[in-house]
Amino acid sequence: MGHLSVFNFITLNGYYKGLNDDISWHRHGQEESEFASNAASTESVLMFGRVTYEMMMRYWPTEQAKQSVPAVAEGMNNSKKIVFSRTLKKATWNNSQLVSDNIEAFVQKLKQGDKNITILGSGSIVTQLADKGLIDSYQFMLDPVALGDGTPAFKGMARMLDLTLTSVKNFKSGVVLLNYVPLVGKRDGRPAGS
Repeated sequence: MGHLSVFNFITLNGYYKGLNDDISWHRHGQEESEFASNAASTESVLMFGRVTYEMMMRYWPTEQAKQSVPAVAEGMNNSKKIVFSRTLKKATWNNSQLVSDNIEAFVQKLKQGDKNITILGSGSIVTQLADKGLIDSYQFMLDPVALGDGTPAFKGMARMLDLTLTSVKNFKSGVVLLNYVPLVGKRDGRPAGS
């Protein structure tokens, strides 16, 4: 069975991006780069919403990305990528598949396979799938910064998501990696957000 995880960096006040999709506030030093390189070496299907997909597609195939963080660039470019969008007409980045509707059914079917699946960024996709109880784990790189405004990591959630902390990793930059899994509800055995 496939494992669906979320990887995002967030601010102290819960934003995963600032105004105008700004992510320049994220502290990405040597340790964080090594962590990202190790994570990119695992074979995982990557999922995105349109905005995140287009942002990633503009950067990872470039020579700058290949020279700055070659292992991450190689992993990003070679991985199977799924982009959820009703407005995008074509997914042109290498190994990409466009899914326009029935996100929940598509993800349920994908999880029946043996591949691990990782959602990067893509707050609206995270929110939709968290509401349905389809996400198995969450990784957040918590930056020691607060923004005046931005987009919350779980904007528009319809239900409470109750998580339990499974591990913590501290980086010298002050960034903290927090790993969570959904807390199983006591009444029906389903994740608390489902």
